[in-house]
Amino acid sequence: MAKQAVLLLAHGTPETIEQIPEYLRNVVSGRPLPQTVVEEIQHRYAQIGHSPLTEITLAQARLVEAELAAAGQSIPVYVGMRNWRPYIPEVVRQMRADGIEQAAVICMAPQNSRTSVGLYRRAVEAEAGDLRIDFTPGWAQHPLLADAFAERLRPALAKLTKEVGGPVPVLFTAHSVPTRTVEAPAADADAGKRLWPGQGVDPYAEEARHTAELVAARVPEILRWWFAFQSQGASGGPWLGPSVEETLDQIAAEGVKALLLQPIGFLCDHVEILFDVDILFRAYASKLGVQLERPESLNASVTLAKAVADLARGGLGRLGTPK
Repeated sequence: MAKQAVLLLAHGTPETIEQIPEYLRNVVSGRPLPQTVVEEIQHRYAQIGHSPLTEITLAQARLVEAELAAAGQSIPVYVGMRNWRPYIPEVVRQMRADGIEQAAVICMAPQNSRTSVGLYRRAVEAEAGDLRIDFTPGWAQHPLLADAFAERLRPALAKLTKEVGGPVPVLFTAHSVPTRTVEAPAADADAGKRLWPGQGVDPYAEEARHTAELVAARVPEILRWWFAFQSQGASGGPWLGPSVEETLDQIAAEGVKALLLQPIGFLCDHVEILFDVDILFRAYASKLGVQLERPESLNASVTLAKAVADLARGGLGRLGTPK
């Protein structure tokens, strides 16, 4: 009987502000970053005190274990981070040392960008050896994912609607990525040198918008909603848009005075929510005369855990159901 496990993958985050330069070198694969960029990221972390991404992801793993156990499956759930501890290669080596023979691998970024999610997959495969894996490349359309976001959205929408005495629109967001990373390579002499995992248009932008559509469909109280990409980086070249700031300008120009912003590309609190949304975007909206609030992040959502457990069961089933 093969010994099975689940491996959840996430971005990773440093524990202290002093670790940020090393962390950022991991994020950009060692490329030099201007000191001003490093200092800005340190400032953002200082504003929120700490990014809880790692501890929340570990807690989510325990919830997934509990869901699997409730179905009679005693299966360990491991967590590996791409850019910080516990690093993916170290965790995969530990799994092999623990005797794990088969693993369902799930990226805790449900919308699949082949270039970014592809890096997670390669990190696992590089250390897998004889560990057989089933990698879930994307799960933006999983019904329980949309259910989980809708469960968080409804009470926040009801609260703000009551507070302002009228209907409140919603702005859904997902993390932006450099445009070059989701465009097919040019058909020229250099194209053959690029590592491009797959053909055609990268699915990320369409999948992010589709998740927003699924959530909105579950909350009929929403009379109007928008979608934008947030947290564009400082690297050269264009990033996917429209940006949140551009969209807030449009929303304010239409006379909206209160707005809910729900990030549907993130599964837990971290700097892109606790700083970008709660501090940066809220202040930007306030200057436009718009009250901006957001629902609670998924974090310890049992419905999210059910979604991931369902994905895990599917992956382990494809590897071969244990006797």
